[in-house]
Amino acid sequence: MTEEQKNTKLQDNIEMDAENQSEVIFDEVSEEAQMGNDAESQDELKAAQDKIRELEAKIEEMDNRYLRLQADFDNSRRRARLDIEAAHKYRAQNLVTDLLPALDNLERAMGIEADNDQTKTLIQGMQMIHNGLLESLKKEGVEVIEAVGKEFDPHIHQAVMQVDDAGYESNIVVEEFQKGYMLKDRVIRPSMVKVNQ
Repeated sequence: MTEEQKNTKLQDNIEMDAENQSEVIFDEVSEEAQMGNDAESQDELKAAQDKIRELEAKIEEMDNRYLRLQADFDNSRRRARLDIEAAHKYRAQNLVTDLLPALDNLERAMGIEADNDQTKTLIQGMQMIHNGLLESLKKEGVEVIEAVGKEFDPHIHQAVMQVDDAGYESNIVVEEFQKGYMLKDRVIRPSMVKVNQ
């Protein structure tokens, strides 16, 4: 039997007990009223009616408390489920955040001019490592934010410079200084960009 079924059964029992009590009191008072002493029986009838109203008020209060408790329970269960889903969805966020500076440094190192075969071989090796890291991050849902040639979006781009370049339309990203990354639908790091006015 689930917790909700137990709570419903408990609530039903409370309501039945209260109704039974009020019926018994009402029956007793009615019998006494029929037997005589109208003035005395009227007082007892009034007292019984007051008791019935008191019991009904308690039932209503308990109903309200039960409904509030049930709503609180449902809300906490829903919040816990959402927290678990978010934790699972973004489990790689800390690792990705820690890896981004290393990726940036690797990209800077690959940008040097190779003047001999040994350096070219070294750069090719770094390129393979870089591609492997990006592929692994992609499997976790990490994507590079497109910037150059795109319209500036303050949610995914961080403007650090503005230029007036006739070769680009207004509010278009002209240059990217640092790559931005997203994990699924969450921005891990916005792209640092130069924007045309």
